[in-house]
Amino acid sequence: MAKSGKRMRLSLESIDRNSLYSIEDAVKIVKDNAKVKFDETVEIAMNLGIDPRHADQQVRGVVQLPHGTGKAMRVAVFAKDAKAEDAKAAGADVVGAEDLAEKIQAGGIEFDRCIATPDMMAVVGRLGRVLGPKGLMPNPKLGTVTQDVAAAVQAAKGGEVQFRCEKAGIIHAGVGKASFEEKALVANVRAFVDAIAKAKPSGAKGTYITKAAISSTMGPGVKLDVQNALGND
Repeated sequence: MAKSGKRMRLSLESIDRNSLYSIEDAVKIVKDNAKVKFDETVEIAMNLGIDPRHADQQVRGVVQLPHGTGKAMRVAVFAKDAKAEDAKAAGADVVGAEDLAEKIQAGGIEFDRCIATPDMMAVVGRLGRVLGPKGLMPNPKLGTVTQDVAAAVQAAKGGEVQFRCEKAGIIHAGVGKASFEEKALVANVRAFVDAIAKAKPSGAKGTYITKAAISSTMGPGVKLDVQNALGND
């Protein structure tokens, strides 16, 4: 614990807590302070000036990070016959129908993304109480209820990130690993910020993105200059 405390203090000394940094400078600081023995995830957190309790102020969607997340995504697909074969060929980790539903009901959730063909939603719908709280319920708005299961599997495996605003108006997600090159992390962060900006709901009033910061798993947060991140300098 003593070593961890000292490391954090040294990390904080490298940051001006009152300053806002460009994405490029923030990424450099985060990488410089990622010094633990494992490859830390680089995360972004954004405060939005919305109230997600209102239907016209909800923010939810997907973004394809240009350099992936660095995380091995395990994908389950509900499909039958030819669509099941398509999913397997695309690299799905688990493919099934009623048999997969029974496994999930018994507590067998060994995947990070769940995809389904439309005809399987009657089966998947019974799993709402299990998959819903974990954010795994297939949704057509997120491209996870689709006939093109091969493309959905490839997107998930290739670095597609789902985002959804929490009750307090905060969105957070992993946007890469500390081992990524700076240019790759900068591109991923910018892609995520752009996606959130484009997802601005019709009911949003005033300043939409109020704060943003990036950090590594064990590192301090570095505040982003939002206007710079949006390319409004």
